[in-house]
This record gives sequence, C-alpha cells and structure tokens, in this order.
Amino acid sequence: MSRPDADSLDASSIVAFIADIFERRGDEEYLGEPVTMAEHMLQGAHFAEQAGEREEIIVAALLHDIGHFTSEFGTFSMDDTEDRFHEEAGAQVLERFFPSIVTDCVRHHVAAKRYLCATRPEYFKRLSEASIHSLNLQGGPMNADELAEFERNPNLKDIVKVRYYDEAGKHPDLATKPFSHYAPMVQRVVDAHCGRV
Repeated sequence: MSRPDADSLDASSIVAFIADIFERRGDEEYLGEPVTMAEHMLQGAHFAEQAGEREEIIVAALLHDIGHFTSEFGTFSMDDTEDRFHEEAGAQVLERFFPSIVTDCVRHHVAAKRYLCATRPEYFKRLSEASIHSLNLQGGPMNADELAEFERNPNLKDIVKVRYYDEAGKHPDLATKPFSHYAPMVQRVVDAHCGRV
C-alpha cells in the first residue's frame, strides 16, 4: 500500500501520516546536534507536558520541526549557506488540520528565536553552535520594525513558550515517551479543530 501524499490527507489520516514520518525518518540527524530529529521533537513535547501545558502547546512543541521532513528543500545542515524555510513548509502541511495556535507556533518558531535574541540577550547564550549558524542564515536578531510586527501576533506568548521547549530538546541521554504516547493527543487536537468531536 502506497503512502498518502500531503494533498490527499484528511482529519482521519493526518496522525498516521505523521507517525509514519517519525517511524521512517526520525533517526535522521538533527542539525548538527547530539540528538536525532525524533528525539529533538519528542523532547520538546516532553518538556511541555512536564510543565503542565495544555494539549495544543504540547502538540505544537512535538510538531514544530515537522517541516524538516515535509519540505521539498530538504533538511538543514551545517554546510548550508541559505535558509530552507522549514517552518513555513511544516505550517502549510498542518494548517488544514490544526488550530492557529499550533500552526502559528510551527510557522513562527524561527522568528521567535530571532525575537528572543533581540529582546532577551541572555537567550543567545542558550543557543548551540548549530542554532547560531541557522540564526545567521535566518536573518539574525530582529530589527525594530520586525519586532513591532512580531509583537502584534495574538499567539506571541505561546510561540515564545514553544521556542523555549524547542531549544531545550537537545539532550543526548534523555529518555522520552514515543510518538505513540502523543498520537491520541494529536488526534484530539485535530478532531476538535475539524469538528469531529
């Protein structure tokens, strides 16, 4: 049986589609970090869940980097000399099935890094070498006009929150629950958004 492409997905198949991505491609390297792609995203969800976040935020932390798998531009590497816009690729796949809080956290998690580097100098010290490299490709810290525009997003607080979970998800020895633990939660968020409950 062939795998569905993104255009043929619906609310009943999107979670299985994402689970299949985690299964097939989760062991890929994560941007020069000491964790795989799946480990990174599962760790983000782990920290959000441990903090008692609502399900939409846990799901956003879990899926924030899904665009590294769905983007036709491929994954980032330390040899890259230009940005690949994985955040937009991921948001475009998810936006039919997830509420704006989830897709905004996915779409703007790169912008949130730029925002935090401009507004909270101590945040820059959290960044790994790979994250600094990608920051430079992504435009560096925001300027005043970009800050003003970004701060108008009604989901700003949650976008920034997910960015912190993103940055935290880089521990080589942290055991987390598998995607299957989160799948029912992901489905609940999809069902609520798509009117299936």
